[in-house]
Amino acid sequence: MKILTAFAAVAVCACATTLAADPPATPSATPVKHSSLKVCNKQADAKQLSGPAREQFVKDCRANKTS
Repeated sequence: MKILTAFAAVAVCACATTLAADPPATPSATPVKHSSLKVCNKQADAKQLSGPAREQFVKDCRANKTS
């Protein structure tokens, strides 16, 4: 009878350890990373954009609409 009780105690501890070892669930949706204004301005400089074209490019860049 002592062996059966010891076996049951070991089984309970093993199950509790297994359940506690499961990592917490991670969110399935990843946040969208927007480009910084600094990065977008550097890209606009590289393309030598100015005026309304530059403004539109930076706006699209910040919204991740440019390639």
